[in-house]
Amino acid sequence: MTNQKPTHETALAFHALHIPGRPLVLPNAWDTVSARLVEEAGAAAVATTSAGLAWDLGTADGDRLDRDRALGALARVAAAVRVPVSADIESGYAKDAAGVGDTIRAVLAAGAVGVNIEDALDDGEGVGDGGRGPLRPVAEQAERIAAARAAADAAGVPLFINARIDTVLSGAGGVEETLERAAAFLAAGADGIFVPGAVDPGTVKSLVAGVEGPLNVLVGPGAPSVAELAALGVARISTGSSIAQAAHAVVRRAARELLSAGTYDSLTGGLDYAELNTLLGGAR
Repeated sequence: MTNQKPTHETALAFHALHIPGRPLVLPNAWDTVSARLVEEAGAAAVATTSAGLAWDLGTADGDRLDRDRALGALARVAAAVRVPVSADIESGYAKDAAGVGDTIRAVLAAGAVGVNIEDALDDGEGVGDGGRGPLRPVAEQAERIAAARAAADAAGVPLFINARIDTVLSGAGGVEETLERAAAFLAAGADGIFVPGAVDPGTVKSLVAGVEGPLNVLVGPGAPSVAELAALGVARISTGSSIAQAAHAVVRRAARELLSAGTYDSLTGGLDYAELNTLLGGAR
């Protein structure tokens, strides 16, 4: 157990991983075992996926999960790994800016040194990454980011605030609207900008050129490779909920095969029992 209390040095080390052209690559985790597997694979940091975490706790994604349960899960992830941890906290698990500040204090207590904060208003129906509701007004979202910055600064931890902008994902705007939001959020205290849905090389290149900070993109099947995105100047690459979705697909395939055909081919290629037991049972 190592990340129980984030330090100034750990937070700065996480900042330093965001290098345009040499991006931080984050296979997002959602629980203790996925975090340990990501770390064991060689990741320089572990980032949570809010969707995967919510599903693991039996809740739909999209501002449906309460703060205490989310941050309890985050604390378990942070305690399980040695590398820095960044938390996807949806829109801050709070209705107003003051509440976002409270969430940040709890995030730091849980052991994380980074957060994603999104600017979409969810309708409470768990829409998730497949599409969002309307975006918060720029001034309102900037106030929430400023509250997060102030809470982290007061704690003496240079928390990496990754401002998620859902213009592209929700169809609410293109490059120009995204850059306007990015400038406002960076001025409010964000350290990086995350634009899910932006994988077209031309769009990514324009965002890299226009954003005055590290750019994070979301990848999955069909997206450009890490090398291609690095060549465009991307500083951070994450998978979001896609690894969790793939893992859950194996569960469904295996269950359906067993219950219908009575066979077990879907279980081929599973991790070795002893390997997993050793990974989770070793002292940290």
